[in-house]
Amino acid sequence: MEILYFDKLDSTHIFLIDAIKNNRLKSPVAVVCNRQENGVGSGDNRWVSMDGNLFLSFSLELKSLPSDLPLGSASIYFAYILKETLSKHGSKVWMKWPNDFYIEDRKVGGLITKLINNKIFIVSVGLNIKQAPKEFAKLDTEIDNDRLINQYLSKVIKSISWKYIFSKYEIEFNRSREYSYLDKRSGKKVSLKDAVLQKSGSIIVNNREVFSLR
Repeated sequence: MEILYFDKLDSTHIFLIDAIKNNRLKSPVAVVCNRQENGVGSGDNRWVSMDGNLFLSFSLELKSLPSDLPLGSASIYFAYILKETLSKHGSKVWMKWPNDFYIEDRKVGGLITKLINNKIFIVSVGLNIKQAPKEFAKLDTEIDNDRLINQYLSKVIKSISWKYIFSKYEIEFNRSREYSYLDKRSGKKVSLKDAVLQKSGSIIVNNREVFSLR
C-alpha cells in the first residue's frame, strides 16, 4: 500500500475522502500527517491533535475486505488489529466497544470508518503516541510512528478473517461494561453494563440491536 506523508492537514480523514471521490488518489492508499488542524472524531466530535501523535487514514476497496466481515462492525475489526499490533510492543491498551482505545480508564485514541461510493472503505486513526490533552492518556510504550504504521497496514492487507478477530475481541468486550456509548439516534449516552455482544459485532441493548456504525 502506498503511504503519503504530509507535514500538516486539516484532517487526514477529510483529505482522503475528498481525494478518492475526486479521483486524485486511488485505493489502496494511506495518508499520514505530523499535525492535524481539524481532526475528526466519532459522531460530531473533534479529535484534539497534538504534535508527535498518530494521524492516519487509509482506503481499501470493499472487495478486498474479508468475505465474512459484517460492514457494520468494520470499526471493531480494524481497531482490534491495531490493538494487537500495539500489544506486540508491550502496550496494555484495550479496546472499548466499538472503536475507542484506552489505557486503564482513560481514552488514548479512536478509529472511525466510512463507506464511500459504495465501494471504498475509509479507515481513520487518531492515537496519542507522544502527548495527550488533559483527562486523556498517551500510549504506555515507546514506538516509532512509521514502524507502527507499516506493521499495522501489513496486517490489514492480509485480510484476516472476521471470525478470528471476533474470537479475540469477544473476550475483551467485558471490559466495556463499565462504560457507555453515545447513541446517535437518541443523542444520549447508553450504558454497556447489560449489553449482549452478538457474533456480528453488534450489541443488544435496551431491546435494540446496535452496530458500531450507528
